[in-house]
Amino acid sequence: MLPWWNPRRSAVNCANSGDRVVALQRACLPSSRTTASGDSHGRPLGTYRPAFRAPHGRRSGARHRHPDPRLSWTVATAPADYRQAAYELDIQRDGTSRRWVVDSDEQVLVAWPDAPLDSRESATVRVRVRGARRDEWSEWSPAATVEAGLLGEAEWSARFISPVGIGGLRQAAPELRGRIDIPGKVAKARLHATAHGVYTARMNGMQVDDTVLAPGWTAYQERLRTRVYDVTDLIHQGANTLDITLGNGWWRGRFGFLGKRAIYGDRLAALAQLEVTTEDGTVHVLGTDEQWRARATGILCDDIYDGQTTDLRVDSDAPFAQPVESVEADLALLVGEDGPPMRVTEVIPAASVSISPSGRTVVDFGQNVVGWVRITARGAATGDEVVVRHAEVLERGELAIEPLRSARATDTYYLSGAGSETLEPCFTFHGFRYIDVTGLDDVRAEDFDAVVLGSDLERTGWFTSSHELLDRFHENVVWGMRGNFLDVPTDCPQRDERLGWTGDIQIFAPTASFLYDSAGFLTSWLADLAAEQDERGRVPHVVPDILRTELSWSPGAAWGDAATIVPWTIWERTGDRNVLERQLPSMKAWVDCIRAEAGDDLVWRGGAQFGDWLDPTAPEEDAARAKADPNVVATAHFARSAQIVAWAAEVVGADGLAQEYDALAAAVRAAFVREFVTGSGLVFSDAQTVYALALHWNLIEEPALRARAAARLADLVRASGFRIATGFVGTPIICDALTDTGYAEIAHRLLLQTRVPSWLYPVTMGATTVWERWDSMLPDGSVNGSGMTSFNHYALGSVVDWLHRRVAGLAPSNAGYRTIAVRPVPPKALTRAAASHRTPYGMASVAWLRENGEWTLEVELPVGTTGVVELPWGQPAVEVGHGRHEWRLAEPSIEAVAPKTIRDIVDDEALWDRLVEVSSEMGVIDSDVRIARLLEPMYDHPAAAIGDAVWTRFWPSDAAKDALAKILD
Repeated sequence: MLPWWNPRRSAVNCANSGDRVVALQRACLPSSRTTASGDSHGRPLGTYRPAFRAPHGRRSGARHRHPDPRLSWTVATAPADYRQAAYELDIQRDGTSRRWVVDSDEQVLVAWPDAPLDSRESATVRVRVRGARRDEWSEWSPAATVEAGLLGEAEWSARFISPVGIGGLRQAAPELRGRIDIPGKVAKARLHATAHGVYTARMNGMQVDDTVLAPGWTAYQERLRTRVYDVTDLIHQGANTLDITLGNGWWRGRFGFLGKRAIYGDRLAALAQLEVTTEDGTVHVLGTDEQWRARATGILCDDIYDGQTTDLRVDSDAPFAQPVESVEADLALLVGEDGPPMRVTEVIPAASVSISPSGRTVVDFGQNVVGWVRITARGAATGDEVVVRHAEVLERGELAIEPLRSARATDTYYLSGAGSETLEPCFTFHGFRYIDVTGLDDVRAEDFDAVVLGSDLERTGWFTSSHELLDRFHENVVWGMRGNFLDVPTDCPQRDERLGWTGDIQIFAPTASFLYDSAGFLTSWLADLAAEQDERGRVPHVVPDILRTELSWSPGAAWGDAATIVPWTIWERTGDRNVLERQLPSMKAWVDCIRAEAGDDLVWRGGAQFGDWLDPTAPEEDAARAKADPNVVATAHFARSAQIVAWAAEVVGADGLAQEYDALAAAVRAAFVREFVTGSGLVFSDAQTVYALALHWNLIEEPALRARAAARLADLVRASGFRIATGFVGTPIICDALTDTGYAEIAHRLLLQTRVPSWLYPVTMGATTVWERWDSMLPDGSVNGSGMTSFNHYALGSVVDWLHRRVAGLAPSNAGYRTIAVRPVPPKALTRAAASHRTPYGMASVAWLRENGEWTLEVELPVGTTGVVELPWGQPAVEVGHGRHEWRLAEPSIEAVAPKTIRDIVDDEALWDRLVEVSSEMGVIDSDVRIARLLEPMYDHPAAAIGDAVWTRFWPSDAAKDALAKILD
């Protein structure tokens, strides 16, 4: 291994446990190891996703049941010539054991061979594998347990209950209690629960698990998740109590920038069914019903945007004196979890405490996070009020609260005076790096912790390089994902929004799928997307849709295309064909919707388009007024989505559908070229984004025309002074478009630019997450005054997928990484880069290093995969198997060549920097962007024309000519 990179060790150190309850299981082959793992949704071996799922493509009350888990395993090491030829499964259930031997090389998402599981049924599963030799069986893996939940509404004897007389809007959070007597010793206990609102549950005063904000947020009118808890260790013989505290959450709190409350309902309610099996086999059930009782808690108010107010003086032993009543609810809407729940994923101690210019106490945690603050308050008197305000950045030394808009983001506590008290909310979350706190006299940094929340996804991808700012940017993208993957993929976590904007996740899904095992998370969200589609196939701009306005339903390119692009991304990265089978009706419905919106000429014009949202040239007050023409953007997405539907139909075996939509995609591509591309390769509106779309999505197929369009894109980047000029649509693909058409170094200079606008500019300004705008904070340290800016917004970080695939060089070549493409394109500015990814087959890593004129590439591939390695500098491609491989190449020496054209001067980074420096020193033009734009019409002119034909217009002096001559020499 290269001494500076050990991806396997890094992976182990960085990985989160996620929602796995079964550790990786190992058994031995001759000279190999086998590990059993979960399927593509992050579930452990055989773990069943309980209950049933929403249909896709049409709104319906029907629900599909899937009581048959899929199985995956990895072989950690094996001899070089090993290839799996067969596997054997041993499944034990109902006291009997059955085995299946299957001749197959499949090891990912293998079908369940036995009869489907029944509700509450458990089984144990073992696997062993063999290679081509008939006697080469591995040892059995240790057994993993799979257990089904409740598979249908008839399994529920409990009913939703809501307190009477308390727990109303703007009243204290209610707590409900049920009691059960257990006459014998407990063998097993399971709690099935959900709520209208969010909830915490305690058995005999102990939290039932470590999740937060359950049951999360779905399209509640169509899908409501339930969770199953193993509470065996919390139940005892005799009297037991189950307490459930309810908060407003997404169900009833103020939510959305339109200021609505109680979007899904105006009453909080709980559904719980505790099933306790004693050693004699008897099942004792406590279900929510009218026998339960309720009381008010000290949580006086709770709201996601505004925060939580808690009165610690409220008696925790107050009686449960209020009645409850059953409320109507459709149990057919109950579904299980596709991905892991939300948890506390990290706790970060405060970095410093300071006093602001106005005299406020400010605490800095050193990292912009999502969650809440835990405070140890000492020595306060009864009734003292402690107020905690949150913000992402400081402006002139004070909390910058303007970006919060109407969100108060404030937690308030009334202290009991009982010595040392812990202050911590439970029914809210904030996006923050800084807080200011009032009401505490003795403030110490060690008394404050930032409690980080997020969906507990397993880390699967890493990147490192020789460039410190680039590595920090990558880390910022990771933190942005952690903060905004809070049950749904939100746009931002701090202001009065926090919505599942479809356009944001559409562009970020490839990056998300590399960094974390996010397939289950996204699959759940896609179920909501399909459920929210209307009969015309329209996709709302936010999912779940709480805006519910005609504008939010108006079809928008790039946003609605999440219906096709996100499931296709999951298929590409996981090989999970079921995702396409589930989503294909939704995908087709969206493309049919676009076809109805477009004209007979298949050009999509007009509508409520977001276009290339937040192009840096767009006015602050109108982020959709990008340079890229919205009709170009819309028609490009029409072609892309039609092609994806054709590909998806082919994967699932719908050949007729595949042919139909393949023909449609070809016709739309032809319409795009006919309408928007000139014979000289210019694309209408002449913006970086429109060329990136046309090239990366192969909308322009004719080679000569593509070459001219690619050259124009490169010139546009040069003319911008190597500044980014794309919004949400162009940002993820511009570097791919440049790299794949021979302009990799242009892409590298664009990537490593540090002046605004650029990816690294925020890093130079101290950013620890990705910003919503390229200039969310201006160079003078003031906050962008647009009224819409966030400092934790992952969309512009979507470029790091290209970092993984083309700078480091690690990418899937076919679905699920069965074949891995190793295609590094080493930037001149880097001496090393590396990436590793935990594929469905195991860890894959690529690392390259340039040193002393030699370029070294190391590749390590997991068993079950094949790699196609494309070495740089014209070396032939090589196909390799699993294991570790190394290449050492003499890096070609590049002789200095005098620039022939002005374009050559711009492309020579050292020469260009010197030209800009001298120009600034002589007081002529101090802006590299202005110089680049002035020179653009002359790029094809001889280099000497800078002085003789061009530069004398702006630099008319002999001294200038002498300086210029020295630069060119």
